[in-house]
Amino acid sequence: MTPLRVVLSCLLPLALAAQSGEFTGLTSSLETIYRTAKAKTFSISPENFTGEKGKGAMAITGSASAASAELGQGWKVNPYVVIQPGASFTLADIQSQGAIQHIWMTPTGNWRFSILRMYWDDELAPSVEVPVGDFFGMGWGKYAHLNSHAICVNPGSAFNSYWPMPFRKRARLTLENLDSKPMTIYYQIDYTVAPVPADAAYFHAQFRRVNPLPLKQVYTIVDGIKGRGHYVGTYMAWGVNNNGWWGEGEIKFFLDGDRQFPTIAGTGTEDYFCGSYNFENKEKREYEPFTTPYSGLIQVIKPDGLYQSQQRFGLYRWHLTDPIRFESDLRVTIQALGWKAHKRTYLPLQDDIASVAVWYQVEPHAQFPKLPSLDELAVN
Repeated sequence: MTPLRVVLSCLLPLALAAQSGEFTGLTSSLETIYRTAKAKTFSISPENFTGEKGKGAMAITGSASAASAELGQGWKVNPYVVIQPGASFTLADIQSQGAIQHIWMTPTGNWRFSILRMYWDDELAPSVEVPVGDFFGMGWGKYAHLNSHAICVNPGSAFNSYWPMPFRKRARLTLENLDSKPMTIYYQIDYTVAPVPADAAYFHAQFRRVNPLPLKQVYTIVDGIKGRGHYVGTYMAWGVNNNGWWGEGEIKFFLDGDRQFPTIAGTGTEDYFCGSYNFENKEKREYEPFTTPYSGLIQVIKPDGLYQSQQRFGLYRWHLTDPIRFESDLRVTIQALGWKAHKRTYLPLQDDIASVAVWYQVEPHAQFPKLPSLDELAVN
């Protein structure tokens, strides 16, 4: 059977299950893990590019042909792919109805120069367009342990996404190598074929960067979202260009027609990321990184006295239990604000700020801004 025929043979019983109110298995949790479903499980990797049933580990030649030469077919012949400079590689092209449940990958090279894109159904413009490092909370190109419900980064730079990503007809994921050097990628995309509810929205993620932020301007995390949906997460790579505390700025969510003033206004940067008082360990008098299911300060990159000359921070906040819902439009901004050293008044900052906004919405989505150029993406 072709992969498409395999999928079509699964859809009729799954549709009937959805109509009868049975558990479909589209997503699972500890509360539902004991329940059976008529969903079908598939997995795409370099050992099975299509995810087709019974077609894994069939390669005779591949990326590890030399290592497997004495063992032959079925013995880890093609566990990774190499993406050449300037090339794009299709990680997955699934033609069915269901959801991506887990993504694991470990890419080499410059993580800011590797662009992850995701397309749902037959859309021509991606719903996700983010450097792979930033998508997994590693915007500065350095490994840090991240342990959350939505994203985990484990030792050895193992990137994991647990964001549910439903689709009704097709899911296509690509990775583009903008670097001047080849990159190696090991990956696995686990998905299920199952009915998708009528009220299921599509996963979106958008990257932005401003370096430096113009004086007295707010940083825009995302703007121009049109349609109905809910905002579910923020990652920020924040490079500070001054001495002193940098996190007095407020985050603001402009919902459904808000113009000058937002519906939701935070009280400070560290407050939004679920910390307080400068993320300071007061006994040690230093920043204290942390990683939790919903928020974290995962990176505190300190100057090394030579080339690494600025403080840099990596932060995330997932709105998994408190999604921010909108009916027609959404804009999210954050201020870069510190203190003037000579008096107790605020100091607008001109920092290096990059972000990933994550949300679900009903398609079609508004056009994304143009991805920054290679020099604008670079982390020096």
